[in-house]
Amino acid sequence: MSNKKILAILLISIVFLFFGIGLVQAQVAKPCGLCTSEGATADGLTCKDGKWRGCPTGGIVFCNPLQACDFQELVDKIMNFIFLLAVTAVPLIIIVGALQLLTSGGDPKKIGTGKNIITYALIGLAIILLARGIIAMIQRAIGVE
Repeated sequence: MSNKKILAILLISIVFLFFGIGLVQAQVAKPCGLCTSEGATADGLTCKDGKWRGCPTGGIVFCNPLQACDFQELVDKIMNFIFLLAVTAVPLIIIVGALQLLTSGGDPKKIGTGKNIITYALIGLAIILLARGIIAMIQRAIGVE
């Protein structure tokens, strides 16, 4: 065997060894049990919205980075992230379109490209905002907060 193959096998073995040890020693954090007193703390967890949130202290713990306690909350957090990402990207895309227009030097093809970039960015923003509004209307109609 070549030295590269031996090194690759050795590195993969070490990685699996460390992950195996970590999984045996680790406990999975369950920050979603019900609680009654808002703001109370226990073992590194904090009572928020009627559920224990946070990461327990002690030992090796795998914590839920999203702190979502159910599927609906997970979907809401992912949708909020995508919404913020899109709303942040639209002005940057408009700036790229404006730069395309400014540097076109009178070339009709570059002017058309710049206009299309700005137009499609604004259409995308409208779709994002409409989608968010439609979801909010449906949730309000069926009583989901």
